Amino acid sequence: MLPAAAVYYFPWEVKSGAFHDGESVRTFGRLTCYEPEKSQASLTTHHASKDHHVVIHTSFVEPFNPIIGAQYVVLGELQTAEGVDTRVCARVLNCVDGVNIVLLQKAINEQRSFFRERQRQLEGAAVEHAAAT
Repeated sequence: MLPAAAVYYFPWEVKSGAFHDGESVRTFGRLTCYEPEKSQASLTTHHASKDHHVVIHTSFVEPFNPIIGAQYVVLGELQTAEGVDTRVCARVLNCVDGVNIVLLQKAINEQRSFFRERQRQLEGAAVEHAAAT
């Protein structure tokens, strides 16, 4: 059985710790640091007057040509270890420099709204079906 499709999460949500180990996620940010000897990168996003950093484990996407300061989108699984921040084990790490981050955030919010509405409709249809039988 295939894993569920990864959902876009904002970097500040990934750092919140509200997700389970191994959960698939997509997130984004500006590449601020890359340490090839540790297979580790850091993506940063500014939101609500704070910088939010997400640590990315890069061993599955190496070698890659890091561009410090460029925007990246990452798809991977969350990893948590005792005494270590939550990090994303990258399966895909793409440079998307030039993407309008404000529009990306708006698109993520619109997608979430669509999925919530669709879920409400499905639940309403299930209740109607159960009442009819």
